[in-house]
Amino acid sequence: MKKFRKVFCLGIGGIGISSLARYYHAMGYEVAGYDKTKTKLTDTLQAEGINIHFEDDEKNIPETFKNHVDTIIIYTPAIPKNSEELNFFRNEQFKIYKRAEILGLITRDKNSIAVAGTHAKTTVSSMIAHICTKQKIDCTAFLGGISKSNNSNLMIGKDNCYVLEADEFDRSFLQLYPEIAVITSMDPDHLDIYENKLNLQKAFFKFASQVKEGGKLLINFKIKQEFEKHTNAKFYTYSIDNENADFWAKNIRIKNSVYVFDFVSQNIEIKDFELKMPGIINVENAIAALSAVVLFDANTSNLNTSLKDFEGINRRFDYQIKEENLVFIDDYAHHPQELIETITSVKKLFPKKTISGIFQPHLFSRTKDFYKEFAESLSLLDELFLLDIYPAREEAIENVSSKLIFDEVKIENKHLCSKNDIIEIIKKNKFELLLTLGAGDIDKLVEPIKNVLLKK
Repeated sequence: MKKFRKVFCLGIGGIGISSLARYYHAMGYEVAGYDKTKTKLTDTLQAEGINIHFEDDEKNIPETFKNHVDTIIIYTPAIPKNSEELNFFRNEQFKIYKRAEILGLITRDKNSIAVAGTHAKTTVSSMIAHICTKQKIDCTAFLGGISKSNNSNLMIGKDNCYVLEADEFDRSFLQLYPEIAVITSMDPDHLDIYENKLNLQKAFFKFASQVKEGGKLLINFKIKQEFEKHTNAKFYTYSIDNENADFWAKNIRIKNSVYVFDFVSQNIEIKDFELKMPGIINVENAIAALSAVVLFDANTSNLNTSLKDFEGINRRFDYQIKEENLVFIDDYAHHPQELIETITSVKKLFPKKTISGIFQPHLFSRTKDFYKEFAESLSLLDELFLLDIYPAREEAIENVSSKLIFDEVKIENKHLCSKNDIIEIIKKNKFELLLTLGAGDIDKLVEPIKNVLLKK
């Protein structure tokens, strides 16, 4: 990287690419990029001084970035193969890297904690970075969400410590060789890439095998047996409540609307952790994060205060309105298991409220593979508003639509509707508790929905 002074990012508005854009910009590189959609995140990047355009055209690439001698290209796999700008850089023999390759290069000779899993990796990695900071470990963190603590997906520290979200999509996490690997879950997903559950598992086992010599592997106790024979690293487990794990929680309770618990291992018992971030699943995530930091040999003094001011991540069980007569929560859940965990947590927190959900399926392939599972999880709601599929990187698949899910949903109070109709639906209906759910562009509805609800 020393001979390059310019970085051009294709898909710069993506949560992963944008953290690298911010990193190199902070390191003094000249940074520019393309994305097809203007968002709050691209607005923020532009305000930070990064040049971004929104039309895929070679002519829009700044001339200073057209020299392959001093410019590297970072791209997301979501960029289509026929992208004019991507093919320009290929034809001109630029050095072109995927996001994961760059993360691998940045951290190859560093001490890193990499968090993988089909769910919870963003929350756990964000918690780890937050706890490290509280424990005076000045880490650099590349996160898969916007932390509310600093309104960014990047933290830059001075210590030789990196916290990474290890993404299984496109086998990206196989570019990483961490000191400590954390694996939170391994449910079937991304079958457009892996074809079946077995291939997905093989990729996770390979990631586990890439822990550096003398390193440590921390696994959710629920899936531990599948990993024990696939790593030479020191092997540890965590659990929300199973005392057979190496780390677990006990005495979990709710105090003043905040989860409180004790963190326990064979050698440690630290009482009265407070976690503002709602949802019982986040207690489990907190145990994972605390365990990873302990395994990193952090000082455990005052550890029980390290999560007290953790505000969470945008779009992860994110309260928009929390009043006695009305609650509105936005969540990124886009996999059947994530939906189950989110809806179940809401039911426990608000057992007397009627729960309405607006869900936007993400990807035609994921809908095709899991429409029955989606229907089962969405049937936990009292009322469902089901939107059209958000295609992301995909072309439409024949005979695959939201109706596949809709027809399998068991509750009577269900509605198929367009994203364009949601605001009028909100105006005409009364809600006790409303959820917006999904990983597509449903986030653009959150502020308008909030404004309508507050005016009612």
